[in-house]
Amino acid sequence: MAVKALMRAGDVPGLPVVCIDSGEDVAEIRDVIYDGAEHKLHGFTLNKRGLLAGRLKQVLLIENCTAIGADAVMINTVANLTAQEEAGDVVSPKNAVHVIGNRVMSANGSDLGEIIGVVIETDGEPSAVGYEVKKADSKETRFIPITEQMTISGENLLVPAELEPFITNDLAGFGASVATYRSGQLRGE
Repeated sequence: MAVKALMRAGDVPGLPVVCIDSGEDVAEIRDVIYDGAEHKLHGFTLNKRGLLAGRLKQVLLIENCTAIGADAVMINTVANLTAQEEAGDVVSPKNAVHVIGNRVMSANGSDLGEIIGVVIETDGEPSAVGYEVKKADSKETRFIPITEQMTISGENLLVPAELEPFITNDLAGFGASVATYRSGQLRGE
């Protein structure tokens, strides 16, 4: 269960949405819809392409996303876009539980920092795999794997103490840390 390609969710808005079947650039990512209560990436709201284009009435559900790269978000066909009313509340920014700015505390009382971003795995069906956090007294950011044992309490994200050894300081090494943590969870460690 290797985590391959990672990127910050904050780098996705502004990327074009490109259809594989036609090569057509059909939209631009407006918002990343992530629900902190579920620790789940749901999809994206979209803008039309072009100068002064405005908001698109369709959304892109994560299960219809073929790939996310540094330069574009890929879908198979324009039919992968879903009308907002068909998608329901799942991709509405107002319905997601926000985590940016929440304090991360471990079960042993350690203050791990404040969430400044979400890290997504971009291979296969994109998913959220971690949080980027920063302590107020530090310039460095750190990356914490997402686990089912996390819980949001008020403005705090509570994580199990056994997660701490898997926290890394660099995004490049974070994929291996997430994979190691996940494999231990599957073995029941």
